[in-house]
Amino acid sequence: MKIFAHRGASRYAPENTLPAFQLAHELGADGIELDIQLTKDLVPVIIHDENIRRTTNGTGFVQNYTLEELQEFDAGYWFSKRYIHTPILSLKEFLQWVEDKDMLLNIELKTNVIEYPTIERRVVELLEEHDMVHRTVISSFNPYTIQRLRDISDVIELAWLTKSQVKDIGDFLNDLGANAIHIKSRLLSSKMVKHLLEQQIPFRVYTVNRVSLSRKCVTMGADGVFTDIPDIIKHNL
Repeated sequence: MKIFAHRGASRYAPENTLPAFQLAHELGADGIELDIQLTKDLVPVIIHDENIRRTTNGTGFVQNYTLEELQEFDAGYWFSKRYIHTPILSLKEFLQWVEDKDMLLNIELKTNVIEYPTIERRVVELLEEHDMVHRTVISSFNPYTIQRLRDISDVIELAWLTKSQVKDIGDFLNDLGANAIHIKSRLLSSKMVKHLLEQQIPFRVYTVNRVSLSRKCVTMGADGVFTDIPDIIKHNL
């Protein structure tokens, strides 16, 4: 079972920032999970929320700022003084950092609130440019995003995100073009997981911050988990 650092090692450093990703690498995570929004000048950037107020010293929507403007804000000060002046990263900057490291990627496209036209194509092009397609999963709660991604690439691994059970899950994922599904941890005991196992559909579980839950994921046959504490989960499986 693969251990993905959720927004980086986000218990120890500000989420979705280079320090959190560096820590995830140092702590031995198998992969990094990160979130993508699109700027005013159509650059994929790494931040969870559509609005920058929770994780920076600014306010307003990501889509209303250029990359240059966004990187003037501080994305680390809220976490601790140690991380003052940490900037928002573009996806391109992240890929330049990670491409020589032996890590998997899970890139979540945050298109369930704002659609961000062209985001799918722009992300795939960056992955191709940095030769990262083979070790990346792209996920989204938005089924139309998964469909658009599959139209763009027939080789990249795609995972649909869900908090709820879905009937006929195999047919549903096949219609989307998804290879896998990422589920909220409370769905582990659902009938849907039984169907996933029967049909040999890979599934990963979020967000797993208890050792007992991570061990249940192993028992249930999960392919991976997303955790804020990759070191603790990895060392206690």
